[in-house]
Amino acid sequence: MPEQSNDYRVVVFGAAGVGKSSLVLRFVRGTFRETYIPTVEDTYRQVISCDKNICTLQITDTTGSHQFPAMQRLSMSKGHAFILVYSVSSKQSMEELQPIYEQICQIKGDIQNIPIMLVGNKCDDTQREVEASVGESLASKWKCSFMETSAKMNYNVQELFQELLNLEKRRTVSLQLDGKKSKQLKKKERPKGKCSLM
Repeated sequence: MPEQSNDYRVVVFGAAGVGKSSLVLRFVRGTFRETYIPTVEDTYRQVISCDKNICTLQITDTTGSHQFPAMQRLSMSKGHAFILVYSVSSKQSMEELQPIYEQICQIKGDIQNIPIMLVGNKCDDTQREVEASVGESLASKWKCSFMETSAKMNYNVQELFQELLNLEKRRTVSLQLDGKKSKQLKKKERPKGKCSLM
């Protein structure tokens, strides 16, 4: 069990080019960048509520390449929650999450109480290779939550991070700072499944 500290560490994993940085930047800064710039590792911080105290949400945006296995293992051991991102326009990017998921399981041991979100990003892309039902099926197999997002269209980005925090059962973490609990989405209202953009 991780030590109770003043920060809550979320780690974002996924293949190169699936939009990890775009999701994080859209959430933290509200911006979207059209050009692709490969990441080695970046950390972003945001103030959140944690057991009714203020703490720091620390989001680690990892590299999509496999050049830094030691950094990857360190991120896994220090992480409190994980976002596993694939692109709905790349079946291979989903397949590349399997060894990452297995390594999280190996490093963390019992992952039953560890919030993990499987995320199909780029759901605005018309060249879809992975249907939402396939993502839901994998999430069910991995016993984690699933959501489709579009960093470009700002679809389900805020919801993704709130849902991840809602999965945390060891302490109460919320994006809201005013002491009010953020409105929890009822099971059937949770943004899931296929992205429908007007």
